[in-house]
Amino acid sequence: MEKNRIKTTLLLLALLMSLVLVACSSANTEEAANTNTTETTVDTPTSEPAAVEATEVPAAEPEPITLTDGLGNEITLAEPAQHIISLAPSNTEVLFAVGAGAQVVGRDAFSDYPEAALAITDIGGGFGELDMETILSLEPDLVMAADITPPEQIQALTDVGLTVFALPNPVELSAMYDNLRTVAQLTGHEAETETLIAELEARVTAVTEKVATATETPLVFYELDSTEVNAPWTSGPGTFVDTLITMSGGENVGGVLEGAWAQISIEELITQDPDIIILGDYTWGGVTPDAVAARDSWASLTAVQNGSVFTFDDNWVSRPGPRMVDGLEAMAQLLHPDLFE
Repeated sequence: MEKNRIKTTLLLLALLMSLVLVACSSANTEEAANTNTTETTVDTPTSEPAAVEATEVPAAEPEPITLTDGLGNEITLAEPAQHIISLAPSNTEVLFAVGAGAQVVGRDAFSDYPEAALAITDIGGGFGELDMETILSLEPDLVMAADITPPEQIQALTDVGLTVFALPNPVELSAMYDNLRTVAQLTGHEAETETLIAELEARVTAVTEKVATATETPLVFYELDSTEVNAPWTSGPGTFVDTLITMSGGENVGGVLEGAWAQISIEELITQDPDIIILGDYTWGGVTPDAVAARDSWASLTAVQNGSVFTFDDNWVSRPGPRMVDGLEAMAQLLHPDLFE
C-alpha cells in the first residue's frame, strides 16, 4: 500500500514538471516572436517616400521702360533696346562707355571713338542727310538723337514708325552722369554704369581737391574758331567749356559775353588780356601756338608773350560723355601744372 502511494506521488511530480517546462518553452517562443516583430517594424519602411514633382518656374516678363527724353517726349520700350542707331558722336561714346557697344548697329558719320565704332555701319547725318534706306534696313528698335540733331531729321524718323530718344545736352558733370544712367536703362546696363560713374566721380574729386589749394585763378581764353582772327569764336557762359574752366581753377574770358557761343573782338581780348589761351580749334582746324603768335595784334597778349598758348583736344569738351572727365584733368594740368607734378 505504502509503495503504491509513493509511485503515485512520483508520477504526479513528473507530470507537474513537464507542464512547467512546456509553459516556459511557450513563453520563450512568444517573447522571441515579439522581439523579431519589433525589429522588423523598425528596420523596414512601411511605405515608399512620395516623389516630389518638378515644376518649371516661368521666366519673369521684362518690365516696360518709360523715360522722358530731352525734348520732353515720353518714350516707352517694351524691353532694353538691342538694335540701336546713334545720330551723334557723344551718344556713340556713351553707348560704348555703359557697355552697350555691341548693341549699336548704326552710327553717324562723325562717330570715330572708340575705335570699334568705325566698324559700325555709317548712316550719314552730322551736317549731311541721313541715309533712311540704310537705317530702315538695320531694323533698329531705338534711334538715339542728340541736341545737335536737326528737328526735321527726328520728325522724318518718327514718321516712318521708328522710336527716337533725344538725349539732352548737359552743361554740368552731374547732368552727364544722369545721361549715362538714362542710356543704361534704355540698354539694360545699369549695374556696370553705376561702377563707371563711381570711377568718374573719384577722378573728378581728385582734381577738385588739388585745384582747391591753388593760390591763383588764371584768366583763360578758349578758342573755338579763328576763321576771323580779329573776331574769334569762344564759349560763353552756361556752356560745358565754361564749367570746366571754372572747375579747373580758372576764369573764362567768354563768361562776360552773351550767348553760349559768341565772337569776341580783338579789342575786348586785348582789354581782358588772358593769362592762358587754349586752342580748341587745333582739333578741327589745326591751329597751333605759332599761328597765334603770328597774328597781327596778338603778340602783345600776356599768354602769347609767356608761351602759355596750348593746343587741346576739343572732343573732350564738345562731346558730352565720360571723356569730359579727361578734359577736366587735362585742363586743370594746363592751368595749374605745379599742382600735378
